Amino acid sequence: MTTTTHTTPDLASIVGGTPRRGSTTSTSVNPANPAEVVTTISLADAEIAAAAMEAASAAFVGWQNTSAPARGEVLQRAAHLLDERADTIARDLTREEGKTLAEALRETHLAAKIFRYYAAQALDQDGETYPSQQSDQLLFTRREPVGVVSVITPWNFPISLPSWKVAAALAFGNSVVWKPAEIVPRTAVHVATALSDAGLPSGVLNLVIGRGSQIGDVLVTHPAVAAVTFTGSTPVGQAIQATAAGAGKKVQLELGGKNPSVVLAGADLEHAARQISIGAFGATGQKCTATSRVIVERSVAAELTDRVKEHAGQWVLGDPLDAATTIGPVASDDQLQTVLGYIDRARQDGARAVAGGSRAEGALVDGYFVQPTVFVDVEPSHAIAREEIFGPVAAVLPVDSYEEAIAEANNTPFGLTASLFTNDLSLALRFTREIRTGIVRVNQATSGIEYHVPFGGTKASGHGHRELGKAAREFFTEMKTVYISGL
Repeated sequence: MTTTTHTTPDLASIVGGTPRRGSTTSTSVNPANPAEVVTTISLADAEIAAAAMEAASAAFVGWQNTSAPARGEVLQRAAHLLDERADTIARDLTREEGKTLAEALRETHLAAKIFRYYAAQALDQDGETYPSQQSDQLLFTRREPVGVVSVITPWNFPISLPSWKVAAALAFGNSVVWKPAEIVPRTAVHVATALSDAGLPSGVLNLVIGRGSQIGDVLVTHPAVAAVTFTGSTPVGQAIQATAAGAGKKVQLELGGKNPSVVLAGADLEHAARQISIGAFGATGQKCTATSRVIVERSVAAELTDRVKEHAGQWVLGDPLDAATTIGPVASDDQLQTVLGYIDRARQDGARAVAGGSRAEGALVDGYFVQPTVFVDVEPSHAIAREEIFGPVAAVLPVDSYEEAIAEANNTPFGLTASLFTNDLSLALRFTREIRTGIVRVNQATSGIEYHVPFGGTKASGHGHRELGKAAREFFTEMKTVYISGL
């Protein structure tokens, strides 16, 4: 949670390679110990956001005309610097966001891999030739950058998720104005600094740290903006979509999820329970791909629930900088109150917690810690079965057949990811056809990414182009068709 303060700020926005300070400041705190101030930030206002747009616009042509190999070399050097500085970056990430140091290190190294991947993608084929009806005509297509891209990212994966947007945008020749979540500013500055130190020209990446209520309209509607890519909550994303579309901007949205793991009779229940636990409680459940609903055939529901309950009790809450800790706090007091509110509402609706179900106790009570929680006696109409919680909470819903399971799995406005646990290959293939999600996994947790394949959801979980892999080129470039005759 950020609070207004009048102390001298540690960090500020970076516009055209120069720090820019606004008129207000806020502090970010350590969610494991909220009395500890991690950073004081000078918040950007609309004027600073507009200046960032102008800097990006001025830098665009030069970066567009930089050769693809040279752009790739900058990204390669940035990747090396992220790896080289990973220990420092990960500690800052953990102190800002709350995930364990081990998770933060993995995420930092993943960001470096993503930069290397898009450094290579800068050299990939960028068009095709076609036969023409005219014998003396050369007919081909080429991909060109869209221009200035607004990148708006959340706090839950503060280095890997921005990296797959920023690295792709830069690889294909765009300039960027990036707004990170204001509770994770140090992590964002690490990324911007690595790119600057790697030789990225000033103004190609501009960092604006501020509240969406103050700078959001500029990021979406400024005349210089060609495209907006956003990851965050569905309501905010839909508002951005409406505004951006009205302003004629290209839009990419990755939004929420209410992801099911379906467990059929005959599945390896111990494996399923372990994967469900990873999906539901890893990263403290603060991921759009988290396992939130466990839809299980009734004949094995009791045994599976007991196994998931056992796994839930094995997570070690504590200081996320401690190597023994396996689950950290949620990221802010606001998020803590949201998660506890859903737990209270679940009980009011008649559900019963068989694991967790409360804030952590003892020495951890001052931090934003929530016990890994498993609910039973859940009805499909309950809020914990319908709404995204973004915390370590899973709801078990028994069903009588595969047909009922697939119907319940699809009974949600979201459509990001889903998993199926079965030993029946024909049902596994049927599930991949019938589930209405952008990602489907068999005998795996719902969470996790491979950065070289497309990522994205359907229904209320996404809009526009897929992210990651070669699919990113579709969003960050436009196709031009060229006719040349008289040769």
